[in-house]
Amino acid sequence: MATEKEEVDYTLNNPDTLTKYKTAAQISEKVLAEVTKLCVAGEKIVEICEKGDKLIEEELAKVYRGKKISKGFSHPTTVSPSSFVTPYTPLAGDEKEKDVALQAGEPVKIQLGAQIDGFGTFICDTVLVPEKDKAQDVVEGRSADLILATYYANELLLRLMVPPGLLASGTDEEKAKAAAVKAPTQSKITSLLEKVAKSYDCNLVESTTSWLFDRNEIEGKKKIVIAPGENTKGEGVPEVGEVWGVEMGVSLGSGKVKQYDQRPTLHRRTTTTYALKRPSSRKVYSEVQKKFGHFPFSLRQLDDERDAKSGVIECVRNNVFRQYEVVGDKDNSPVARLLTTIAITKNGITKLGGPPALDLTKFKTDKKIEDEEILKILEQPLSRNTGKKNKKKKASE
Repeated sequence: MATEKEEVDYTLNNPDTLTKYKTAAQISEKVLAEVTKLCVAGEKIVEICEKGDKLIEEELAKVYRGKKISKGFSHPTTVSPSSFVTPYTPLAGDEKEKDVALQAGEPVKIQLGAQIDGFGTFICDTVLVPEKDKAQDVVEGRSADLILATYYANELLLRLMVPPGLLASGTDEEKAKAAAVKAPTQSKITSLLEKVAKSYDCNLVESTTSWLFDRNEIEGKKKIVIAPGENTKGEGVPEVGEVWGVEMGVSLGSGKVKQYDQRPTLHRRTTTTYALKRPSSRKVYSEVQKKFGHFPFSLRQLDDERDAKSGVIECVRNNVFRQYEVVGDKDNSPVARLLTTIAITKNGITKLGGPPALDLTKFKTDKKIEDEEILKILEQPLSRNTGKKNKKKKASE
């Protein structure tokens, strides 16, 4: 007798969903730590990316063994040089770019991620490249300004994403009053974040976007766009029960961006269907569908890089694949980025995966935030103390 198939609850109400997100995040954070160690002056970017991907595969193999659950990349390992804004991952077969190496002192953005059962977490951190076999000294000057501006802007943005009244205490009347406050508009969010960046003589990177995540989807129906460029605007406000990828981008230059000449190697399958004509296109499409679903992938991750380069052309032309252009700072100024995957629960914001905590004692500058409104927000907690953890954390940590 046929039984009706029970519909699976993929929301955060299902504890399994949160477990899968957290497991994917642990893998992402573990690999990020290892890739960070590889980022030293003189090392080739393509080799670092390849090693990072191998580590993600090794860690994924250790979890959910023998279960019929899809596991894979939510984002390939990318290492973006100083002025690059978007994730960068060159190809080993590209004569011009295969030898691009890291320069001492430049801020590089490491982005990567894993997914389990379609629940993807990806993270990005900015590190200042150390010289080989040399311990990093205290960072001063403009590099310190850039890292601190990005850190505090990110901390502020996370707090602005807590739904109004969620962490309110006091009488029922006081809680209701706090909950009735409207969430900050996206222009208000940009305005506050700009003040943080300006405190360190920096600027927000144009059209930095945070997205609502869903199962098998990293660009959901809602998005927050800070410092929006032409024809870009955000939509929706964060709510309890949602998972977001929260992004921060700060530049030592104007923050305006331009398209770079580098070959786009990062793509993602769309929901568009089209009868592909070329055998190489069909082969690439089939491989991507099987290995990556609707998550981003790099051409260097495909079985045959040469086939991939030719096969991807028809897929992009017919909108079967979305191509991520290589974008960077318009003035070629250094840029820093952070990306954190968060869950919004009834107790506030849970950081599922993100960059490691910044050691603020390692950065020295004579600049600081003096705006009272911003300092007040930075003091607020991200979540309610449920008594599970005894550690008291400073708001700006």
